[in-house]
Amino acid sequence: MDVIFLSPAWPLEMPAFVRALAASGARVHGVGDTHPNGLPEGVGRALASYLHVPGMGDTAEVHARVIAAVRQSGVQVARVEALWEPLTVLAADLRAELGIPGMSAETVVGFRDKAVMRERVRAAGLRVPQTFRVGSRSAAWEAANAIGFPVVVKPVDGAGSADTTRCDTMIQFEAALQTTTGRAELLVEEFIDGQEYTYETLCIDGHPVYESVCRYEPNTLIARQNEWISPIIQSFRDNSAPEIAAGVELGRAVLGALGMGTGLTHMEWFQPAQGGPVFGEVACRPPGANMVDLMNYSDDADLYRAWADAVCWGKAPEFHGGAGGRPWSAAIVFKRASGAGTIRAITGLDGFLRRFGPHVAREELLRPGTPRRNWKETFLSDGNVVVRHEDQDECRRMARIFADTVQIHAGS
Repeated sequence: MDVIFLSPAWPLEMPAFVRALAASGARVHGVGDTHPNGLPEGVGRALASYLHVPGMGDTAEVHARVIAAVRQSGVQVARVEALWEPLTVLAADLRAELGIPGMSAETVVGFRDKAVMRERVRAAGLRVPQTFRVGSRSAAWEAANAIGFPVVVKPVDGAGSADTTRCDTMIQFEAALQTTTGRAELLVEEFIDGQEYTYETLCIDGHPVYESVCRYEPNTLIARQNEWISPIIQSFRDNSAPEIAAGVELGRAVLGALGMGTGLTHMEWFQPAQGGPVFGEVACRPPGANMVDLMNYSDDADLYRAWADAVCWGKAPEFHGGAGGRPWSAAIVFKRASGAGTIRAITGLDGFLRRFGPHVAREELLRPGTPRRNWKETFLSDGNVVVRHEDQDECRRMARIFADTVQIHAGS
């Protein structure tokens, strides 16, 4: 089976999916703007061919080059896959022109355009935040006044919570509009006050053959706005737990309403203090923030390979949780260094490892001498640790202790 994979080198998780496709028996044809000599380790060996394009952002140019290359080569392409959100519509357009299976552009737009997404989910009778799509400052103010503060301002086609702002006052709202003057359209939406969760799936023909739920601590908007916070994402062992069961049902209904096909999905939803769960947003791609790895640690599994087997051969994984749930609750904790410049020291790590070492599945903190990352640009921050335990409460306790006691220090 010949598979085109768009952008095999970026984002950072993509090489793992490329290698999984090759291991599953596919001949993988990569398309990307990374120079062939700069492909990550193992990617070049996993590719049967590589089309180097000037820039993946020019989707019309990429589309033309891919079609020309396929027709010149005579390769019988069976699948076109894109797991980086900005390229999912391009992948659908390529499928249509090549006449191969997969979700259409009309379907993918429902996972990409948040206003369309919300309307389709609302039309299915599911609870969504009140949302307005606006194209001018005056329309934005009309929306804010109609909803009432607090409101959220976000891009129509953003990923995750990037460039998303909660506004509690008129002054904050005006400031948010000023920082988004380059965008033709924005969403102004109701702020949902509730605990934020995720719902991830691997689907085959729209049917979830693997499901996972995680909890954000704190909610992502809070985590992205406060540098001192060490964000935690924790997986649940049992998807039927009372805290999240209604959210799982919501997620299944959302995927049905949007016409999900085969692939990975990532949804965020809220549980207010009163009433049922509220839909946030969903994407037909894997989650970021190392959450595929987190799920692998929760299930003792390889979701990269499971995705490849599902996409290529329609094969469902055998490791998804049964009546007893998954083997572990796992939590990933992201650390942000204090100070600016270069990492100088890590404190508290040795003591934490002595105390909880058997439950540490992974430790990837940046070491002294490494430049610290821009915490506003990457949720991965300056490294992370993954802990896991059979007892969900104990897992959460360990994660909080790591967040509170381990510190990374930077300086010039």
